[in-house]
Amino acid sequence: MIYKLLDGYTGLFYMIFIGISFFGTMLAFGKLMRLLPKDHGREFAVNGALSEGKPRGAGIILITVFVLLCALFVPLSGELIVYLGLIYLAMITGYLDDASEVPWGELKKGILDMVISIGVSVTYYKVNGSEIGFLSSTFTLPAPVFIILGIILVWASINVTNCSDGIDGLCGSMSIVSILGAYAVIRKTGADESAGLMLLTCIIVLLAYLWYNCKPSKLLMGDAGSRALGVIIAIAFLKTSHPFLFLVGAFMLILDGGAGLVKLSFIRYLRMKNFMKDIRTPIHDHMRKNQGWEDSEVVTRFMIAQAFLTLLAVYAVG
Repeated sequence: MIYKLLDGYTGLFYMIFIGISFFGTMLAFGKLMRLLPKDHGREFAVNGALSEGKPRGAGIILITVFVLLCALFVPLSGELIVYLGLIYLAMITGYLDDASEVPWGELKKGILDMVISIGVSVTYYKVNGSEIGFLSSTFTLPAPVFIILGIILVWASINVTNCSDGIDGLCGSMSIVSILGAYAVIRKTGADESAGLMLLTCIIVLLAYLWYNCKPSKLLMGDAGSRALGVIIAIAFLKTSHPFLFLVGAFMLILDGGAGLVKLSFIRYLRMKNFMKDIRTPIHDHMRKNQGWEDSEVVTRFMIAQAFLTLLAVYAVG
């Protein structure tokens, strides 16, 4: 809506947009965090007990503000409206899990992830087709192949992002770097300016969240935030028209959160009980417990690695 009022005043629009987005999100967190459920601590995580008593499920504030800001500032197409609905659904399911006395089972969450993943992939295909870029080339995938790969991309992004949320500032920081990389590609290629503005909104909201989540954190995003962020990251790389950039542009998220999924799968389904037995997962816990890194070292070094890889991803696009 506001973009229509300021049509032709680009500089003024971005000043108002950035200011309202950042300070509005800060205000929302400051006023509403006391209403959030309290964390019970994480029994199996390194230093998990330090989270006990902190407001948890801040993703409900983060994603609600994000959606409202998009409604105010982003020229929303039908495609983007569907995406925002699916992002909000991922947040709601995560928040209900956060607030539940008994954590939801893997099957229930897996089914919900699959519904959201199918929704994103099919919507993208219906609007944009199945032509994708790879480095300086483009090619068209058969529709079923594209949709299946899109489902895998979204499902993987939800779960690796969720698993990486274990250290103050880590998930938010790495998400910002990955989304910023996708935003840069969209700006570079002119793929979809409205989608780019939606991603910029997410980056600003996350910056405000990190004000409260940097160590020692005052609140935690919980599954409500991390699962929705996973959907946003997947959409971000789909909208670049170079979806394979996800493997580089979100590599540290994939490594950190994906290692545990791989380890669990090999142990549970292939009965390889000693698979990765000397590696603690998520990888951020391995670096803290096995390598002796401080939390700040993990966050900073993971961000440096992801920033380097994101630059590679941005400049890989011809």
